[in-house]
Amino acid sequence: MKVHVKNNRWKPGSFPNTPEGEEVFTITQARLDDALAEYPDLKGRADYVVDWDTDNFASSMRDADVLLTWDLPMADLATVAPRLKWIHCIGAGVEHMLPISDWLPKGVVLTNNKGVHAAKAGEFGLMAVLMLHSKMPAIVTNQRNEVYDSLYASPIAGRTLVVLGTGSLGGAGAQAVQKLGVHVIGVNRSGQPVDGCDEVVTTDHLDEVLPRADYLLIATPDTPQTRGLMDRRRLDLMKPGAGIINIGREAVMDYGALCDKLQDGSLGGAILDVFDPEPIAADSRLWATPNLIITPHVSADDGDAYVPMTLGLFFRNMRLFLDDQPLLNPVRPELGY
Repeated sequence: MKVHVKNNRWKPGSFPNTPEGEEVFTITQARLDDALAEYPDLKGRADYVVDWDTDNFASSMRDADVLLTWDLPMADLATVAPRLKWIHCIGAGVEHMLPISDWLPKGVVLTNNKGVHAAKAGEFGLMAVLMLHSKMPAIVTNQRNEVYDSLYASPIAGRTLVVLGTGSLGGAGAQAVQKLGVHVIGVNRSGQPVDGCDEVVTTDHLDEVLPRADYLLIATPDTPQTRGLMDRRRLDLMKPGAGIINIGREAVMDYGALCDKLQDGSLGGAILDVFDPEPIAADSRLWATPNLIITPHVSADDGDAYVPMTLGLFFRNMRLFLDDQPLLNPVRPELGY
């Protein structure tokens, strides 16, 4: 069996979106060997071709059974890679591959990295909610403007957090914040119970719970169903002084409307970690918006262990693949996640 590993060199407007990210996300032969040491039963059962961009993609994929990648050339993939049976995306979000049904050959399974990000995302979500509660976005704005105002906060117990998207990222944030005595309302497609949530409602009840939120944590993927979900009308439903965190995707929220509401003071603050494009353009109004903290898409990525955790998931799936068993984290093309 042959596995093709497609890494990406950093370049503007691509993934990784910074030079530092290239080191974090690159799967080298040494990293493969280190990870395989934890799975001795898999040694010698596959050949690995470690490549960059599309340098050798077409020639290598002629006899590849598995592709480990962030992205790929999608045109006529069934002809380019006739033996391909499984693609693993090293990210949780696969919006860059949509619409999946347009290019994924019949019989090929696509899996993603869901779950790898949970621990870091939970810590970030907790930190961000506490920062909003302690008025840190306003304090940072005051520092920038050389203003020394005392902005006080009480303990957070008794406040309400709405988590829009209760998958591995949002779910981890919900569990971390709930421990502080915060009432957590989850919003998801199914309405099924979620650990860390005191209530769960379906997305069509979002308008009913937004006015209750002291804080909103957005952790949804970018899909046709989620794009524009937090538009200006829904931002207007939030109570004065509420805070917003987005660790999902920019497409879910109207950032222009958010900036307007931060500018006029009708929202208390925001922490944004996801943008399109990344990095943010130098002339973006986000840079100068008050009571806004920008983090450079680092909420859920472990800079030290991202590749080892990714390969751990990949090799657990490899065992299942070799045994002709269903794989972990299958992406549903009709849903886009």
